[in-house]
Amino acid sequence: MRETEKKIGIIILAAGNSSRLGEPKQLLKFKNQTLIRRAAETAVQSKAEKIVVVLGANFESIKKEIEDLDCATVFNEIWSAGMSSSLKIGLEKLLEIAPDISGAIISLCDQPLVRKKHFDELIERFFQTRKPIVSAFYNEKSGVPALFSRERFSDLMNLEGDRGARKLLNSDSDNIEKINMPEAAFDVDTFEDFETLSAFSKELF
Repeated sequence: MRETEKKIGIIILAAGNSSRLGEPKQLLKFKNQTLIRRAAETAVQSKAEKIVVVLGANFESIKKEIEDLDCATVFNEIWSAGMSSSLKIGLEKLLEIAPDISGAIISLCDQPLVRKKHFDELIERFFQTRKPIVSAFYNEKSGVPALFSRERFSDLMNLEGDRGARKLLNSDSDNIEKINMPEAAFDVDTFEDFETLSAFSKELF
């Protein structure tokens, strides 16, 4: 691993209360792992240097799933204010534990088909192209996981509401290096989503 590749962090956003699901999606099991455990382990195994997991609703029960892993857990007490609040808190924590970080991948805990190779490809492409943003590309648009260079951290800190990083990904396409990542299209908001994901994964594994 090149020295520069150690200077990327991953922020996993997992603070929501899963209102459409009716129970914490973070604790749903996929391939014998909870979604939060799977997401955190995947990040820890990647080339990223530091991992931050942002939790909110059901903090204690979800934290237990990952407290043995080499990642920093931060509590967003205003998680109901929207995804941007978790993103900012996660970025602040990342800068606290890794002041010299070069960039940060924003990821979600409910994309269980995103694996180590996807994080590593974002990191590798970032250093190859030097683009300020490298994102997954699926459903004909950019989305998370996406890597933002340090120069774009101020833009992330200025986000408001529940749109997260998508606003930046939609408004700055000329400065984005896109990586085809159809696996990232599968996220979990409802039980129907989870059933679809489970059925699809049988074709892959």
